[in-house]
Amino acid sequence: MKETASGDLEVRTLPLGAASGTVPLARDFTRQALYDWGWLPAATADRRAAAEDVLLVVSELVTNACLHAEGPESLRVLRLAGVLRLEVADRGAGQPAPRTPHRAGRPGGHGMFIVQRLCRAWGIDRTPGAPGKTVWAELGAPA
Repeated sequence: MKETASGDLEVRTLPLGAASGTVPLARDFTRQALYDWGWLPAATADRRAAAEDVLLVVSELVTNACLHAEGPESLRVLRLAGVLRLEVADRGAGQPAPRTPHRAGRPGGHGMFIVQRLCRAWGIDRTPGAPGKTVWAELGAPA
């Protein structure tokens, strides 16, 4: 785990390359950051819901990398003023997108739809000439 801080920015990085139990590991890592940054324990239902949304989005991004992108390489959790940004780097060449049409009653295929619904913004960053990508999502800080 690597942590850096600069002004209003704090960053934590978790290498995930060969880890087993990747999704629970990523959730536990993120949960600890939320405790350290004062999101947890939550004093209100809204704050609790905001923290649970963060943990759900981490689960979905890491699961997506496991299932569709040759596995995740790392998770970065960034705390900025009013925003929490999650970044999952993977080795895959695919292009994650919410399935359309979304079929709520069917199993599977809901990950990026959930990310899209819960986040202020999300996207994909690629480095030209390098394999893989980083899928990121931003959630607002609880009120």
